[in-house]
Amino acid sequence: MKLDSEQIKKIFAALLVLAFILYAYFAFLLGPLQKSQQDATAGIASLEPQIADAKKQIARTAGLEKEAPQATAFLTDIKNSIPDGAPIAWFPPKMTEFFRSQGIEKCTTHLVSDGADSMPGFRRMVWSIDLPKVEFIPLGVAISHLENNEPLLNILNVTIDATREDAQYQHATLVLATLVKS
Repeated sequence: MKLDSEQIKKIFAALLVLAFILYAYFAFLLGPLQKSQQDATAGIASLEPQIADAKKQIARTAGLEKEAPQATAFLTDIKNSIPDGAPIAWFPPKMTEFFRSQGIEKCTTHLVSDGADSMPGFRRMVWSIDLPKVEFIPLGVAISHLENNEPLLNILNVTIDATREDAQYQHATLVLATLVKS
């Protein structure tokens, strides 16, 4: 089969069109698709640490949601254990009554400072309790009972001075902090 020049031109033109179509396919269609696929793969890879962090945050949030009822109950117990009213009105009589129940008759309570606490809705008050005539062992027992029975109290300092007049008794000063409602 012999091809004439017209058929050769047509075959050559068809090959040129086919080459152009292949070039256009690879250059303008397949190339950008591969580049966008590589960009998407790189984007996904860059998001994997963020996804892992988000999963950790979700796990922490789920843990907090499980602990929330217990924390709410604890906070409610704390709020219920604090009497209503101004602390300057109820705290000194409470301390006087406590030390009297421990066998220590004379007790004077003074407010030293009042400030905000790290827990919202509460403030921290620092008190000085003066016990002018107390024996050492009943004082130690009273302090231990105070710390065990009053979870919102924190004893900051205990100062005990021996008196020369009566060696059996000491003069004690307690500095303690307590949480109260704001």
